[in-house]
Amino acid sequence: MKTLTTKIAVIFLILSMASCNTVKRVNDDKLLLTKNNIYVNGEKEQRETVRNLISQHPNSSLLGFNLKLHIYNLATPKPDSSFQAWLYRKEKREQRLNRLLSRKQVIELGKSVAGFNKWLKETGEAPVVINKSKAEKSRERLNLYYNSKGYFNNTVTYSVDTVPKKKKRGEVNYEVTTGKPYFLDSITTKIESEDIDSIYSRYNSRMLIKEGEQFDLSHFEGERERINSILINSGIYQFQPNSSIRFNVLRDTLTANEDYKMPVEIEIDNRHERVGDSLQEMPYKIHRINKVNIFADYTFGLDKEALDSVTYDNFTIYYKDKLRYKPKALTDAVAITPENIYREIDRTRTYRQISSLNTFKYPNIEYLYANDSDDRLNTNIYLTHRPKFSLGLNTDISHSNIQDIGISFSTSLISRNVFRGAETLEVSVRGTVGSSRDASNPKDRFFNISEFGGDIRLNFPRIFFFFDTRKYIPKYMLPETRMSVGSSFQKNIGLDKQSFNTILRYNWTPSYQKKHTFELMNIEFIRNLNVDRYFTVYQNSYGRLNDIAQEYDVDPSYFNEDGNLLIPEGTNQFIREAREGGISGLTPGTDDFRTVSSIEERRRRLSANNLIFASNFTFTKNTRRGASDNTFSQFKAKLETAGNFLSAVSNFIEFDKNEDGKKMIFDVQYSQYVKTELDFIKHWAVSRRNIIAFRSFFGFAIPYGNASNIPFSRSYFAGGTNDNRAWQAYSLGPGRTDARNDFNEANLKIALNLEYRFNIMGSLNGAFFADAGNIWNALDDVTDEDATFTGFSSLKDIALGTGFGIRYDFGFFVIRVDTGFKTYDPAERMSRRWFHDYNFSNAVYNIGINYPF
Repeated sequence: MKTLTTKIAVIFLILSMASCNTVKRVNDDKLLLTKNNIYVNGEKEQRETVRNLISQHPNSSLLGFNLKLHIYNLATPKPDSSFQAWLYRKEKREQRLNRLLSRKQVIELGKSVAGFNKWLKETGEAPVVINKSKAEKSRERLNLYYNSKGYFNNTVTYSVDTVPKKKKRGEVNYEVTTGKPYFLDSITTKIESEDIDSIYSRYNSRMLIKEGEQFDLSHFEGERERINSILINSGIYQFQPNSSIRFNVLRDTLTANEDYKMPVEIEIDNRHERVGDSLQEMPYKIHRINKVNIFADYTFGLDKEALDSVTYDNFTIYYKDKLRYKPKALTDAVAITPENIYREIDRTRTYRQISSLNTFKYPNIEYLYANDSDDRLNTNIYLTHRPKFSLGLNTDISHSNIQDIGISFSTSLISRNVFRGAETLEVSVRGTVGSSRDASNPKDRFFNISEFGGDIRLNFPRIFFFFDTRKYIPKYMLPETRMSVGSSFQKNIGLDKQSFNTILRYNWTPSYQKKHTFELMNIEFIRNLNVDRYFTVYQNSYGRLNDIAQEYDVDPSYFNEDGNLLIPEGTNQFIREAREGGISGLTPGTDDFRTVSSIEERRRRLSANNLIFASNFTFTKNTRRGASDNTFSQFKAKLETAGNFLSAVSNFIEFDKNEDGKKMIFDVQYSQYVKTELDFIKHWAVSRRNIIAFRSFFGFAIPYGNASNIPFSRSYFAGGTNDNRAWQAYSLGPGRTDARNDFNEANLKIALNLEYRFNIMGSLNGAFFADAGNIWNALDDVTDEDATFTGFSSLKDIALGTGFGIRYDFGFFVIRVDTGFKTYDPAERMSRRWFHDYNFSNAVYNIGINYPF
């Protein structure tokens, strides 16, 4: 990475010091391609689909500058001879260099020059010179494309024009005259197989080609795929769509058809199979599954005859020595069922369901004809089990607003098939040690903060619920029940929290796009061990309180020798006395009294122990098909409620109450709230390597009943690497307040992000972004008008940050550096909100792993 950065810096330095001639590597009789123009019936065509048909594109550019071309032009065509010519240009240069560096080092210098030139050529981009054969190829592609859209009489020509006042530069103009389009007339069928004819007639109303529509080849291709999908999932085995399905346009010559209408015949032939030396026609038939055999301990070369077997629910399970699994656990994972018709989707679902168990390697499924039958199939499913135990190790280095540097590690042990039902038990341990200048460090240790924790997770490949859910969540949806228990312990991080949690979660996936998660029980208990450190951790609150104390006649014992409030004795005594009216001039109704009360309310909330007894449901829809898909959307909706079960129990069991009348369990006030979140992400591919990414988020948590605010762990913050990058994490908001607290949080959040991503060269990418959003308090116990959301008028407090980023793609992860500028700051007075701190000295620099959304 360091070498790459150095090379980039050298390139930009050279480019800034010398003016590069763009066409210096273009021969005098050639033209550098600067632009492709496509005109369809006299109108300029801008659609990316059509422009991608052109086989030759101009050199890539960054903001109109051909960076890669200039890098390529920096390279010397013949570096070896050029170096030798330079070395011997002056009579004694070689001797001086040999004495200064040694002869061996001079030879290595020449190799370095050649190597650097090679790197320049590989990193850069050779000039794209107009090639007439490629232009002719592009013309043919355009002609075929418009043929595929029904313009069978189209004509395409091209011409090359030089660029005025620009030497050795040219443009290629493509002129397309489409002519009149052809439309589909009557649509008939000719189907050889009676079984296929019967199946097809049930689904022909869903045809993708319809009478009266303009001819479009893509519709015919889609119809072929539709027919194939219907047949292979309706019992037709070994169907051959490419050779068996034909679309016949019943016209000898299209030009003779003056009404521009084309009758179409859909022909589905029988399949052809080679028997000996002859090719025989075989009618397609509906096939049924005869037997399903599951080989539970399959290894290559295994003697099937030596295996034991057991029959369960019409399945036959073969095993060696001892069956390790409950039969039901195996049959539940198989979607292929005896006596059902053959369906390819059942094979796909079986692959998916068995793989999701995380117990077997990728299975092998084969179909064989049953003895003396031409329409019944035996199915063999071969399963190779994974190791009983597996161990995983992970390490990570991080940086955050809490720690200057942190080193984390985790290890997990997975035990498979715990109860012989393909269950998995995972035991994990994690830890982080870090360095923080803000944490107490009496022994002056570099690693002065730490956090350790562990989890136990038990996964079942089925739903355990109060009633049978198989009718609503069939096994093809990959149902899963997860039970987990975990705990973590912090030292020198905030108030040194201990947390304990237990979760009962259900997951199921109706399709590759959709996923449901229902947490029936999500219990979290948070205990603060060092509440006396509150004002040591939250320095902003301490500073405001200390400034107020300096203004009044306060007991001197509250202060240290430097005249500042002692922590915690002085701060606690001052707050108590002030709220009880014991300090002259500090009376209810004054701004200072309200500030002291606000600080104390926040201290009590953030230092209080929390008991959260919640349930939530999350729906996710993601249309992305693989990592290379750059045009997709993702929508996530979550609804969470907490405290309702305990509130219902309190009607029958009398709970203790605190001084505010709130009910407690084990001396802890339980939280009660309803929370909803909506998250939408959309990506558009502008070109092959340029992407526009958009994200919107809305979250609102409303306390009620036994709570007047939201626990810190369930609240929202703004700013940071994956949010509004012009502000540090926790430093934006709430509302138009100016980051008055060390960790600013609230219970309502709006976030909007827009990013344009583009390639610079190779694996180096760039981005321009705009982030908008903020957090507010709403319907809770915060009364500060500057921090609360009061309606549409509060939307003027949405902050805007803009900036740019550099990203390097390592393939399996991306490192990014983003620079954000405060474009609109709601914390400033109205006349100073726009572009007041829009400069590098006030910019925020973010380092992140992978893309923010």
